[in-house]
Amino acid sequence: MYAAERQQRIIAEARRAGRVEVTALADTLGVAAETVRRDLTALERRGSLRRVHGGAIPVERLEVEPTLATRSGRLTDVKRRIAARALDELPSGGSIILDAGSTTLAVAELLPPDLDLTVLTNSLAAASVLSTHPGIRLYLLGGRVRGTTGAAVGDWATGALADVVVDVAIIGTNGLSVARGLTTPDQSEALVKRAMVAAARKCVVLTDSSKTGDDHLHRFAQVADVDVVITDTDLDDDVAAEIRAAGPEVVTA
Repeated sequence: MYAAERQQRIIAEARRAGRVEVTALADTLGVAAETVRRDLTALERRGSLRRVHGGAIPVERLEVEPTLATRSGRLTDVKRRIAARALDELPSGGSIILDAGSTTLAVAELLPPDLDLTVLTNSLAAASVLSTHPGIRLYLLGGRVRGTTGAAVGDWATGALADVVVDVAIIGTNGLSVARGLTTPDQSEALVKRAMVAAARKCVVLTDSSKTGDDHLHRFAQVADVDVVITDTDLDDDVAAEIRAAGPEVVTA
């Protein structure tokens, strides 16, 4: 197979899956990992992909923020496993902040209806799920609602968060790297996430492993600000060790 053919297959796979891994591509294409790395470098120089730890992502993923519906349809089983593990971090009879996002929405969907818990959320979807749970005292953060994510953002949300203290914040992220921290494409969502982290005694981040090594425009926290990262078993051991060295506990589900 010529290099141009390999690179076309790499682009197609990246657009289909949202990310490609060097080792998996080497096996699929029957070439050495170093050959794949050279292909990824060439594609990055052409502006087709962007290199991340262990692989690459298509530039479309960086330029267009996916909707909540789109994200909810990706890696559904993985997100539910992560969400199920997050239930272990919830304080019985205590209080949490539940961020807007597809994995955090999975947490809302898995919460037992009779669980004794106070929940603050800026997610319309999560609030809709939890509004019928008799054991949950639900507070919906106000503000401008972003159609892309269904999240309330702006001064109303950040102002309310400045005046509360909760036991645990359950936060989603679009990207996580030790060098750049936790990042998201939208500034208004980054400001709300930052306020959520500041309002909590303990910060738990939920992220599938494909987001590690991925950096977006707006940082809302450093990795050292996080107490626990819950992710999936595909996380590279070296990346997990790097995250642990920065402070958080890393748990795979």
